[in-house]
Amino acid sequence: MRRRHVLPGFGLSLGYTLLYMGLIVLIPMSALAMRVFSGSWEHFWQTVTDPRVVASYRVSFGLSFLAALLNGVFGVMAAWVLARYQFPGRRILDAMVDLPFALPTAVAGIALTAIYAPNDWIGALLEPYGIRIAFTQIGIFIALTFIGFPFVVRTVQPVILQLSAELEEAAACLGANRWKTFRRVIFPALLPSILTGVTLAYGRAVGEFGSVVFIAGNIPFETEITPLLIISKLEQYDYSGAAALGFVMLCASLVILLISNGLQAWNNSRNGTA
Repeated sequence: MRRRHVLPGFGLSLGYTLLYMGLIVLIPMSALAMRVFSGSWEHFWQTVTDPRVVASYRVSFGLSFLAALLNGVFGVMAAWVLARYQFPGRRILDAMVDLPFALPTAVAGIALTAIYAPNDWIGALLEPYGIRIAFTQIGIFIALTFIGFPFVVRTVQPVILQLSAELEEAAACLGANRWKTFRRVIFPALLPSILTGVTLAYGRAVGEFGSVVFIAGNIPFETEITPLLIISKLEQYDYSGAAALGFVMLCASLVILLISNGLQAWNNSRNGTA
């Protein structure tokens, strides 16, 4: 007996979905791969292992990882405050969390540069102490933290809202202090969503360009990010070199997405068994 779906038109909608995904995602990605492998292997390897490119990997992937870890800490704290407490201005603060989603990344980069440049606001206060933020790796780290923060908050916040306060009350009745209750009851329930949010923030930060390029200074071997090198190669008409770097970033993004999907599946299975 043929299985009937609740919603009509499943076959047609599936066909439109596959067609849309093919046009928007699969065909451009396939074209990128074809562009890479149409050239010689030696040119591809020389491009992706060039010392300047390797240094950009360290900046992009390393600082993105550190920014994601920091967001994993403060993002959970922000999600907890927004989910568990009522206070004046809570709705405004909750809306501001999504600001990096809505704000154009170039605007964010200009704003951060205007704040942390040596002759502006915070930068002018730190300059007498020899602390420079703009045009250093610290500035890149701040920009990557800014754009990745909402991913952790919006991933963890719904899970906190679903947590039963009865479990915390039961732990308190059994003599557990607040730290032990958090470590034994709350944290295990939040761990899958925290890892998912951190992974999403990491994936978002790895490919970031607009908010970083202004505050980075773009100094080779120091503050140059991989997406900027892709743009530079395009401007030099080195399309195969740009495609090679784009392919590396694409593979890294796919790995991050696979990890994120695995963590989400783990989170859903834990919630289902609970």
